[in-house]
Amino acid sequence: MRRKAGANQGQASFFDIIINNQQTFPHQAGSLDIDRELRESISLALKQSPVSRYHIAATMSEMTGTDITKSRLDSWTAESKDGHRFPAIFMPALCVATGSTEPLKALTRRVGVFVLPGEDALRSEIRRFDEEITHLKAERQKRVVLVEAQKGA
Repeated sequence: MRRKAGANQGQASFFDIIINNQQTFPHQAGSLDIDRELRESISLALKQSPVSRYHIAATMSEMTGTDITKSRLDSWTAESKDGHRFPAIFMPALCVATGSTEPLKALTRRVGVFVLPGEDALRSEIRRFDEEITHLKAERQKRVVLVEAQKGA
């Protein structure tokens, strides 16, 4: 049984997301329309937060220096408010205020970029270094063999 990327059982695993992204590259017309997905992820982050929307709005206002109200948060998530889009410049403040990175993940996953917590990102980077070292050792060995072959010729 594969582990899911998040606590939500309906959420796809990283493997599923990568496979789906490979199937949509190159991007087809409309494939990057994330309006509904982003609104839903913001709504879920707000709903699952242990603090009220008023508190979230106040925290975001303080962190950004911009007046953000509860009604503004509501308009950014309402499907009926077509002309109201969540500004990406407020994404870091939303993630901090709600304690959720799901909205940020919604912005990045369609282009094959994945958001990882600091420790997981470091593990990933260590793995990449290990792969580079393995590749460089193999390339070095090829040259050693070539030098040895030239000595014997």
